[in-house]
Amino acid sequence: MEQEFGRIRKSETTELVVRRTEFRGSAGIDIREYVTSDRYTGWSKNGIRIPVDQWRSFKAILDKIEVSEGGESD
Repeated sequence: MEQEFGRIRKSETTELVVRRTEFRGSAGIDIREYVTSDRYTGWSKNGIRIPVDQWRSFKAILDKIEVSEGGESD
């Protein structure tokens, strides 16, 4: 079961896409680049896949990050 949660524009040709995917019977959260250009349109190899059973641990790590308005870590 594939489900897209959202997209963030990274550049004119690239978006970061967050989605739940299944690969070889294993569910995971995929955070991957999607490229739209004259030469290529589709998924990039750039990204990560977090197994669903590790998502809460990964999210807890992200929740520790504090970023100010200027984009720099505090």
